[in-house]
Amino acid sequence: MTKELVFGHKNPDTDAIAASIALAYLEKQKGADTEAVALGNPNPETKFVLDYFDVKAPRVVNAALPETDTVMLVDHNEPQQSIDDIESLTVNYVVDHHRISGFNTAKPLYYRAAPYGCCSTIITKMFAEEGIDIPKEIAGLMASAIISDTLLLKSPTTTSVDEEALKALAKIAGIEDVNEYGVKMLKAGTNVDAKTDQELIDSDAKSFTLGGKNIRIDQINVVDLADITKRLADIKTAMKAEAEKENYDLFLVLVTNVLTSNSELIVFGEPKDVVEQSFNSKLDENDVMSLPGVVSRKKQVVPPLTAKLEAAE
Repeated sequence: MTKELVFGHKNPDTDAIAASIALAYLEKQKGADTEAVALGNPNPETKFVLDYFDVKAPRVVNAALPETDTVMLVDHNEPQQSIDDIESLTVNYVVDHHRISGFNTAKPLYYRAAPYGCCSTIITKMFAEEGIDIPKEIAGLMASAIISDTLLLKSPTTTSVDEEALKALAKIAGIEDVNEYGVKMLKAGTNVDAKTDQELIDSDAKSFTLGGKNIRIDQINVVDLADITKRLADIKTAMKAEAEKENYDLFLVLVTNVLTSNSELIVFGEPKDVVEQSFNSKLDENDVMSLPGVVSRKKQVVPPLTAKLEAAE
């Protein structure tokens, strides 16, 4: 039987890591030869979670070949967000909660998708359907992923299924006070002073093709927006250099206050007028836009941008 690597997207967040570990374990119980790996090192939030539940971080890989040519994807499907040699691999399995874009395969595969707030929520249902118990430490990782992706169930991406899954996982993991643990976990990922400008614009960035434009969207979680605005000039310089190097038409950085659920959007590139139209708001003289109540890249940023950019083609 061919070994299969299981991984989430590049610049992995807590869900990408947790979902990889969970799906690899689930499939192994069913007889598959799987290993959870990562397409990057854990961010501070994810490191907090792994340490808290005493789980070793998956090894980091950039390519699957020649180790294996068969893989499973979690928490993503778009090729530009995946492993470097994805075009040379056979994808046998996908579990995701994002839009489907640019994804195709030569052979049939198992594809599980649902519009939930977190990929780990889907995998929680899969464990139940298979009648397989979730180990305590994996339940802790998955609960943390739901907290992270839904900002403690405050994100508009949150569904009743996420709420039910978090409750069940927290019980298995022994998390007595979900809110108390969740706040500690989210705060662990907001120490932006310890990061360089490059790390800030790369740590949770994803690439998209929207309306024929090459778009990069990063999200930085903070407990005080001033932690980023005081470094605005340097961050914009880093964005400009990265955009010119990678040929991004637009580079957006969404800075989100995890305590107030408000964001500010930093914009580099063109067309800026389409960005303003997308959010029905204006950029200030520093190309920054206030976005009250916006916390979800997946639901509140990508869809309106897509609509306006496609209309402008």
